[in-house]
Amino acid sequence: MSVEKKDILHKLYVIAGVLFILAIAITYKIIVIQFVDGDYYKTKAEKLTLKEFEIKANRGNIYTADGSLLATSITKYDIRMDVVTVADTDFEPNIKGLSRELAKMLGKTAGYYENYIRKARKNKNRYLFITRNLSYREYLKIKSFPIFNLGTYRGGFIAEQRTVREHPIGKIAERAVGYDDYRGRVGIEGNFYNYLRGKNGKQLKQKIAKGQWKPLSDNNELDPEDGEDIVTTIDLNIQDIAHHALLSHLEHFEAEHGTVVVMETKSGEVKAISNLGRNKNGYYYERLNYAVGESHEPGSTFKLMSLMVALEDKVIDTSTVVDTEKGNYRVYTRTVRDSHRGGYGKISVGRVFEVSSNVGIVKIIEKYYSDNPQKFINGLYKLGVGKPLNIPIKGEGKPKLPNPNDKDNWYGTSLAWMSYGYGVSITPLQTLAIYNAVANNGVMVKPRFIKEIRSQDRLIKKFDREVINPQIASPETIKKMQALMKNVVKKGTASNIYDEKYELAGKTGTCQTEYWTDKTQYIASFAGYFPADNPEYSCIVVIHKPNKKIGYYGNVVAAPVFNEIAQKIYTTQPIVNNIYSLADGSKKVLEEYNKATKIFREKHTIMPNLKNMDGMDAISLLENMGVTVDFKGNGKVVSQSVKPGEKIHNKQTVTLTLS
Repeated sequence: MSVEKKDILHKLYVIAGVLFILAIAITYKIIVIQFVDGDYYKTKAEKLTLKEFEIKANRGNIYTADGSLLATSITKYDIRMDVVTVADTDFEPNIKGLSRELAKMLGKTAGYYENYIRKARKNKNRYLFITRNLSYREYLKIKSFPIFNLGTYRGGFIAEQRTVREHPIGKIAERAVGYDDYRGRVGIEGNFYNYLRGKNGKQLKQKIAKGQWKPLSDNNELDPEDGEDIVTTIDLNIQDIAHHALLSHLEHFEAEHGTVVVMETKSGEVKAISNLGRNKNGYYYERLNYAVGESHEPGSTFKLMSLMVALEDKVIDTSTVVDTEKGNYRVYTRTVRDSHRGGYGKISVGRVFEVSSNVGIVKIIEKYYSDNPQKFINGLYKLGVGKPLNIPIKGEGKPKLPNPNDKDNWYGTSLAWMSYGYGVSITPLQTLAIYNAVANNGVMVKPRFIKEIRSQDRLIKKFDREVINPQIASPETIKKMQALMKNVVKKGTASNIYDEKYELAGKTGTCQTEYWTDKTQYIASFAGYFPADNPEYSCIVVIHKPNKKIGYYGNVVAAPVFNEIAQKIYTTQPIVNNIYSLADGSKKVLEEYNKATKIFREKHTIMPNLKNMDGMDAISLLENMGVTVDFKGNGKVVSQSVKPGEKIHNKQTVTLTLS
């Protein structure tokens, strides 16, 4: 054998040997992977193709006091199809039936859907989009269609659910209701998220393509638990009244923003809260919670607190005479002026309050507290002024009273300016709490937004009335201030809203803001309660930066809002106790009231045509007729369970379907 052949054979042996060794190594590795490390690699592969996804729990609902939905979670379903997983024996006999059903439900032709699905099957699409945003009822329906009714594995049916937060009555009280999302936690939604959020579930999904996962089955690994429900103190009817009264006046006066709060006097339950700010396009929306969070100089509504301190200290009485001179009074280098040109001359303390004389109130406080301003400050603290309410809604504005011991921020004019609401900061809700205490014969209750927390029919937590101060001032002082606030409306700065049919009580406020610039603006306000003699509700209206050319005084801008709210509450919720302020309190008056109420009910026994009416308006109308309303959807009325013209009776339930 030649040397050349030997070399070739030698090389072949070497190659064969190497291949043999490689084969042994590969075989060994396969055995190790299969039998030794098999579980490890299997787990690793599953991690790459299987993944546990979190299923968001349905948040609890938020209700008004009368059971209307303020916020609710609605489950929406997006439907896709794994066309590849369906066997020919299931696909061909049923594709036309599926296409027909999809056409009926979704609107396009059966031919379109058949071609669409066949093309996707040809292209081996395992995540074909069918439709989105289905309701639960629609989800159950589409799930029953041919092929889809075979389930995930045989029918390729993929349903992805998500939770959407909706406000069935629209934007009303939106800021107070709040939110709990990427923007943060705000309002009731944010502060009660531990109750509302529930417990999330889990679902196992398989990766079928890049970024695409499908559920392994229709059942979840762990079902989500719904959150608990919050029942608020909000009265839907009063909320609607307050919202629209504020909105119409903001628009008329072209104001920057404003707020209204209506509170039940004895309980402290907030029945309505509206916060409207103007956007760059001139439209008003629930922008910020001004009532709770905006601490600002209150202006003349603060005169109530100043006068109460002086009355409590017995340095004056309402009959004490004060010389308001000609409406100008010098305090150091500054001049205090009354809005009434020429002043009021010598008038009683009571009249000082009724006509809102700046000079009068400054002279009172300066005379008796200039030597000891801390005594005046302490008197305010005793009333509850300068203390936060600590309500269960984040963002409460901090009240601020100047400190005489703070030499850097206390000036010779500080006491005088404080007396009529400058140099102090207080939120509208904090102001209302003081006024409500006067209406409530001195009992200060904490403003309350929540009645209870429930889980279906089970009571989780009940929120009772909370008394902050059982007596903010002596009964004598309280009675005097009640009388003065009645006179403010009857013959004082708010006489423009006086009506002998129903008596109101309150105080106007007009405060300059941005007065440190050459473009002074105004804050108009009115705080009070009604009926004047037996208060059911207290209310505050604050409107910032109205157009000065149209009007800016509290009696012109804010008091009419208060009056409109009071009138409409009287109209829709007749207050029996107030009947006695209209006449002599005899049985005859009460009989006439009952008779009128009966006639009112009888006149509304025919079902109106509500089609195309705004859902909220329709619900309000029916409830005012004594009918219980059940509704589905959100928007305008598309159908009603009782036909127009049919007779309806008290306590009957009418179902409305909204678009």
